[in-house]
Amino acid sequence: MFEKIGDLARHYEELEQEMSDPAILSDQDRYKKVMKARSDLEPLVETYRRYLKVRKDLEDSRQLLAEEEDPEMKTLLKDEIAVSEIRLPELEKELKLLLLPKDPNDERNVILEIRAGAGGEEAALFAADVYRMYARYADSRHWKFETMEYNESGIGGMSKVTCMISGRGVYSSMKYESGVHRVQRVPKTESGGRIHTSTCTVAIMPEAEDVDVKIDMNDCRFDVFRASGNGGQCVNTTDSAVRLTHIPTGIVVSCQDEKSQLKNRDKALKVLRARLYDLELKKKQEKEAAERRSQIGSGDRSEKIRTYNFPQGRVTDHRINMNLYKIDAVMDGDLTEFIDALTAADQAEKLSRLE
Repeated sequence: MFEKIGDLARHYEELEQEMSDPAILSDQDRYKKVMKARSDLEPLVETYRRYLKVRKDLEDSRQLLAEEEDPEMKTLLKDEIAVSEIRLPELEKELKLLLLPKDPNDERNVILEIRAGAGGEEAALFAADVYRMYARYADSRHWKFETMEYNESGIGGMSKVTCMISGRGVYSSMKYESGVHRVQRVPKTESGGRIHTSTCTVAIMPEAEDVDVKIDMNDCRFDVFRASGNGGQCVNTTDSAVRLTHIPTGIVVSCQDEKSQLKNRDKALKVLRARLYDLELKKKQEKEAAERRSQIGSGDRSEKIRTYNFPQGRVTDHRINMNLYKIDAVMDGDLTEFIDALTAADQAEKLSRLE
């Protein structure tokens, strides 16, 4: 491991020298690539340098202790050695984590899709609650949250909603949310006070760029229609909504939240591109089935990942057997504990395969 880190540290120094080269400075594309490569290596190299310093300090302190005769100095040196002996394995673990292969999609924005599942009107109400939960979580992270497509249902429910979440590291936090979310509660529509179980499905797809997915516009059919639901002036009075059909795959995307037909068309293409990219990712994951099974949450939409039990005030994540008795806070967007725990579990699993 340390041989590999040493090679990467030397490469980091080479990149630093390149950045001061006038030839590189005059080529902006090349300069950006070098700067990004250096930035990607910086956390690893800085941690490695701290590791080397602590290791050297430990060796020096042990040598001084062997030569020291003064009792007071010996006590001080023993304290320094104890601190270094604790810090050294901590830094080793940090280095191992930094060496783990990064998910190339971690820094991407995401397309979020929520669909009501089993449970009729109660499932649609729960889908609307989950939608609000993610909107509030995005707001707490200072991410941009845009609703792109929605199908209202009955008394405030949603049969389907599609959103875009934009910001720094969105996919790295949200990628563990794909799957079936289950609710257990007494529905508003239940007069007898019985607890019902309903579900909704969540899909988290990284936003794809033009270079990731090439779309042949000859394979696309666009239809326009009048937007429905809540909207401002002109939204419901002009044919501004767009329905995009991708003929080869049969994927249909509707977008109606903008007053401009052109803006709705652009957003529909973003959703289509993300869905096509997601299909390619799923194919790749299926080829790497063994690795996929060992991951914390495969992202499979059929996998039951979380239960929200309102009578008990409990939220359970089934992948890591984690229970939080703070359902109101979770439904208000406080997902940090779950996401941190899922990230840590995923890292631990990957580390165990390296050892």
